[in-house]
Amino acid sequence: MTRAQAEERTFRILRWVVLAFLAITTLVPFYYMLVLSFKSIDRLLLDPGRLWVSLSEFTLSTYHDVLRSAEDGGQGFLRMLGNSALVALATVALTLLASVPGAYAVSRLKFFGGRQVGAMFLAVYLFPSTLLAVPLFVMFARIGLQGSLAGLAIVYIAQTVPVSIYMLRNYLVTIPRSVEEAAALDGCSRPQILRRIVLPLAAPSIMATALYVFMIAWNEFLFALLFLAADPDKWTVSLGLQQLANGIEVSKTVLMAGSVVLTVPVVLLFYAVERFLTEGLTSGADKS
Repeated sequence: MTRAQAEERTFRILRWVVLAFLAITTLVPFYYMLVLSFKSIDRLLLDPGRLWVSLSEFTLSTYHDVLRSAEDGGQGFLRMLGNSALVALATVALTLLASVPGAYAVSRLKFFGGRQVGAMFLAVYLFPSTLLAVPLFVMFARIGLQGSLAGLAIVYIAQTVPVSIYMLRNYLVTIPRSVEEAAALDGCSRPQILRRIVLPLAAPSIMATALYVFMIAWNEFLFALLFLAADPDKWTVSLGLQQLANGIEVSKTVLMAGSVVLTVPVVLLFYAVERFLTEGLTSGADKS
């Protein structure tokens, strides 16, 4: 066996070892969380280390408790899921509405300081959110948006637009200008070029950006706590899960059920658009 063959075989083995290690460290905690969510607290206390659940132990009472409204003695996660979905979808829609034209302008139009704009957007995103929390809270309280889902969505949009423009710009610069020039010769205006040519070509990158923004809005906790803590009817699932974690009277099986409810929508959405996500994340690596 030559040295090259030995190295190739070694790296092939190491690759599978690393993949197996990453799969175990990622999937086993989620699997254990899922198993616990289908157990009663009595069964868990009897054998906490068992990694499976038998048919006699299987129960959906934890999910009933999590999803049932607080008025009926539950945790009210169904309402929180609706609040989180409303905020996240509004954030995605309005962020893309602002960032797609902005990224196109930065990548195509010539203006003073155009090269520095992309770096400036990224620099704004690098500011720690804790520095902005108190000023934003005070400002939104004065204009009457504190404690509202609309105000929370606006805060998320302010956070996600800069990095979305930066991400989309890296892809849009790879689209050949000749395609747009040909459309212009056919009589298309700039908005028509953006709608008919650029948007279809940039669909993978837009989908990847949309999923990234959705995950930020879905999982964010700090601003949700500042803006919505005083009104439980407007809580998002991240706030509800933190409330479960801090509750002494809440069993760990109910907490695991809440964690599953928080995690599964993002996982399903990720797998639904995984092909677009992969294309979008790698499309800006090479220029045409």
